[in-house]
Amino acid sequence: MKIRRILSVFLLAVLLTGLLCVVPAQAIEDPDIQARAAMLVDADTGRVLYEKNGYTAQYPASITKVMVALLVLEAVDQGDLRMDQEITATESSLANLTPDSSTADIEAGETLTVEQLLYCMLLVSANETGDILGEAMYGSDTAMVEQMNRRAAELGCTNTHFANTSGLHDPNHYISPWDIYLIAREALKHDTFVTICSSKSYTVPETNMHQQRDLHTTNALISNWRSTGYLYEGATGIKTGTTQEAGHCLLASATRNGRTLISIVLGAGISSEEDGYRTMSFTETSRLFDWGFDNFTNLTVLEEEKLYAVPVELSKETNTVMVHPERTTQAVLPYDLDPEADLTYTLDLPTSVDAPVTAGEQLGTVTVSYNGQDYVTVPLLALNDVPVSRFLVGKRAVEAFFARSTVRIALVVLAVLIVLLLIWRLVRPRRRYGRGGRRSLHSSYRGRRR
Repeated sequence: MKIRRILSVFLLAVLLTGLLCVVPAQAIEDPDIQARAAMLVDADTGRVLYEKNGYTAQYPASITKVMVALLVLEAVDQGDLRMDQEITATESSLANLTPDSSTADIEAGETLTVEQLLYCMLLVSANETGDILGEAMYGSDTAMVEQMNRRAAELGCTNTHFANTSGLHDPNHYISPWDIYLIAREALKHDTFVTICSSKSYTVPETNMHQQRDLHTTNALISNWRSTGYLYEGATGIKTGTTQEAGHCLLASATRNGRTLISIVLGAGISSEEDGYRTMSFTETSRLFDWGFDNFTNLTVLEEEKLYAVPVELSKETNTVMVHPERTTQAVLPYDLDPEADLTYTLDLPTSVDAPVTAGEQLGTVTVSYNGQDYVTVPLLALNDVPVSRFLVGKRAVEAFFARSTVRIALVVLAVLIVLLLIWRLVRPRRRYGRGGRRSLHSSYRGRRR
């Protein structure tokens, strides 16, 4: 008996140990990005994969120019500007340049096209271009800044305020990484923006005041013309920025195996390596891209063929209808995740539906969650038609009629009246005939006989 008890305790201990050793999908190691703020977003889904101070205001330096470019390209789409439209730089449009400004050496009185100004702005980060374009579009750089703030608010930016078109330091000039993503997402809808930001170089033809100029991008992830050792396979842009107060900043995009990631790194520094100094906005962005591509993937979380049953009323042919997800759906999730074990599926379906039901009709939704976060919500559609029974519809209508409180009260009152009438008929007094009743006309005569 004692041996059995010992054996039972041993087996129980083994079982508990096995249960405790079961672990979920392997935890992803934090990349610990060395910068004041950073964010990594999946471009296709908008899912934030990593963030460090991602929703707090930061100094963006020349990443500001993405907002300027967006306004210019939207004006082109609206027909207010043309890419080949010539614009002449004025003295006032160059007034905000500082001695240490990045510039394309544009002079007052020099004429360039809108397209050429955009290349100067986005490739070599020429600080004068924003004011030149702002004057041409809205009459002044101040009006341009007002439009930048207006458009940012329209895009949902809540931690953004622009004070100039260049990104030169101003305490009232700030933006969060998430807001940068919102602006970049909108700008990337324009093919011209994508083309310019992914260009390694561009040649500005001779102008009325300047010889031909060869521009080379400041983004070392796509070109080693300015500095070597930073090239990143799959990098496709977007914009650099640097000031003493903002540090080294980089808004970048990269594609691998059909997936595109957008990275924002703000306030990075310079690291000292054995082979020299390294600009950490580039190295940290590369690390962040590797981390995102290596640890996350597109997983199928819903199959269109998946079926769920919903009870049906008012039909004689069936008492259930099957529903299925509108489409097979993927979500960006950790690569080693087990969908069946680690995902939560929440159905939003009615307890029952009334016939008729039409195939393809939306009857509810299914939401897929992981670690308490909702990833996708997909409509659930009826698989087939369900006809209605007119008899059952009529039966329900009758039942519903007699279920009304007013009808019930009326029926009770009617029943009471009928009962009272019956009682009255039973107990009312009856009139008697005979004696004491009607007298005979003949028997009562007492007159004289003749």
